[in-house]
Amino acid sequence: MSLRKRQRSASSSRLAAFCSPPSPPPPSSASASSPDSLSFPNADLLLRLHLDPSSPDDADADCHLAAAPGTFLDLHVSSTALHRSRYFDALLSDRWSPSPFAAAGGRLSLAVAASPSCPRPFHAHVEVVRLLHTLDFAGAIRSPGDALDLLPVALQLLFDDCVEACIRFLEAVPWSEDEEARVIDLAPLLPVDEAADLLARVSPPHVAAGPSSAAGEAARSPSEAMLHGLINSAIHGHPVHAATKAFVAMLLMDYPSRDCVHKVLDDAFKSRLETIQELMGKYASPDFRVAVDSDEREAIQRLNLQSAALNVKHLYWLIERMVDLRVADRAVRLWSDQAALATDFQKLLSDADMWRNMTPGLPVLVTRCTLRLANSVVTGETLVPRQSL
Repeated sequence: MSLRKRQRSASSSRLAAFCSPPSPPPPSSASASSPDSLSFPNADLLLRLHLDPSSPDDADADCHLAAAPGTFLDLHVSSTALHRSRYFDALLSDRWSPSPFAAAGGRLSLAVAASPSCPRPFHAHVEVVRLLHTLDFAGAIRSPGDALDLLPVALQLLFDDCVEACIRFLEAVPWSEDEEARVIDLAPLLPVDEAADLLARVSPPHVAAGPSSAAGEAARSPSEAMLHGLINSAIHGHPVHAATKAFVAMLLMDYPSRDCVHKVLDDAFKSRLETIQELMGKYASPDFRVAVDSDEREAIQRLNLQSAALNVKHLYWLIERMVDLRVADRAVRLWSDQAALATDFQKLLSDADMWRNMTPGLPVLVTRCTLRLANSVVTGETLVPRQSL
């Protein structure tokens, strides 16, 4: 049943509407004045795409990008075409004083995230700019991969026609498992209605039958798998965490099955708590403290504490959602039964110089989690039997 749902196609009318006759062919790079430039018809502006060296995870990438050729690409573009993007329309409007275009010496600039694993970092941006000029969506979007490559850039530039074309294509064609994972990652950035339609097609994860399955662990339903993926995406899937978390919080609040939300949030809370237990256990372990030399030990301890602080921050966000939805009863019981974790935190507090220099905000985050859960019990938002506290 899930396979049929996953591979369904939209009606022929929708496909026919999408596959309209293509517009005139886009410009080729033959008109470019150099290997680092590209010209479009009726060009009256210069748009420079440049790599943002602050985005790669590799610490050496900044130096590499600063020296490497081809870290920018000049596009000679039409201002009339750029106005189809709400981002460029605002940038070129007269609301700015002084104008960003004038301040940059007659050139617009757009940062592109640099990725060592991406051999063509400008490709998606160039294609979206090309579509601003041609509107040939049927010619540019021929596979789910094309739509998923263009969609983040179209969302960034507020190019609504391109966003709509990408979503319509994704609704009409089957996906691979990798493409489905990319859809889940992009869903928090989409308008609510469009995201809901796409997520309705998400398939449940495959679970091996027989003894090889995890003992006592039932397969997630499609709804639980979808919510689980969105929560993971909110926690560490996107650079714009605030917007993503706000979207997921709204979706959880409006989700019709409270039992499903309760189960998924409980699983996420337990998983995050186990990670914190492991990190704090490594910090407090006496074996670790004597087995490693002082410089390496300090570096590892700093990493453990910083990771613990990040996970406590995510845990607090989960607690907020659980309290708001009145499903924090199991979280209260689990948080109250953390004697070993409390001992590890006491060891941390006794090392005042350690936590003040490495993670000064960690004790405050732990206190906020405790107070939020305790206040929810006091105010009646969370109902927990007295003997479980």
